[in-house]
Amino acid sequence: MRVLVAGATGVVGRQLVPMLKTFGHDVIGLARSRDRAAAVERLGAEPVVADALDRDAVSRAVRNLAPDAVVHMLTAIPAQIDPRHLARDFALTNRLRTEGTRNLLDAADRAGVRRVITQGLAYAYDPSDEGPANEDVPFWRNPPRQFAPVLDALCELERRTRESNGLVLRLGHLYGPKSIYAADGSFTRQVRAGKVPLVAGGTATFSFTHAYDAATAVVAALDKNTTGALNIVDDEPARMSEWLPAMAAMLDAPAPKSAPAVLARLAVGGWGVAFMTRLRGADNARARLSLDWRPRYVSWQQGFAEELRHHTPAA
Repeated sequence: MRVLVAGATGVVGRQLVPMLKTFGHDVIGLARSRDRAAAVERLGAEPVVADALDRDAVSRAVRNLAPDAVVHMLTAIPAQIDPRHLARDFALTNRLRTEGTRNLLDAADRAGVRRVITQGLAYAYDPSDEGPANEDVPFWRNPPRQFAPVLDALCELERRTRESNGLVLRLGHLYGPKSIYAADGSFTRQVRAGKVPLVAGGTATFSFTHAYDAATAVVAALDKNTTGALNIVDDEPARMSEWLPAMAAMLDAPAPKSAPAVLARLAVGGWGVAFMTRLRGADNARARLSLDWRPRYVSWQQGFAEELRHHTPAA
């Protein structure tokens, strides 16, 4: 299959491109600059230079390349996020999820592309109930103000993907090489320094996704007819009060301190507090059934142990 990957040099793309090549697919990587094109080429894909926000350039690229499938993994998330300014830090990613998705999928529809796969989030579910959420649970009805534009962009991405008879892979908290949870990632550095507290008991539930498992889900979905949305997460949702101390211990870092929500709000804002106290985990049963997919990293404990114990941060 001829596969166009938008986001080929991202956290998922770095795992996905070599994997697609291994399975015999012809892989093209969309790159917004010549420098990015060189990085795509180093991963083993054929680069094509086109900014996803340039509608005409995307249309020409897709028409000329005639791919069988388009995989949209584009984000532009900063290496370190200020939760008080989440809307600002996610502004470009929001545009990629709205304008970029429109450009890519409209071009794919005109070119007769048979398969469209996009990247969504599995931690935007409404937190009003307990237990892991399946795909029928609505997204956050009254999200924190800073998260609202992020959620609007996700809803737009999902709407356009449905209209193209595509599939949204809702990823959990993404970890692995080049992520914020990598050995040299920004979150990991904060944990090493003892700067991530347990706010109000750390009651948020996290479902994690290793980048390798996100990539295997894309590969599994390429030759399936499944449409809609699927949660691509590990098997063990965990409260922050469980996984954060365990992560600190793996890093030989100080145990996380406790902080009341009222004080934490001053430092990280309403979204930061909600992130650490209100998020809901996700259920992967439908992905297992629909895609015959299984995560290699069935637990965050297994994945973190591999990522953190056997890797040292860059000097």
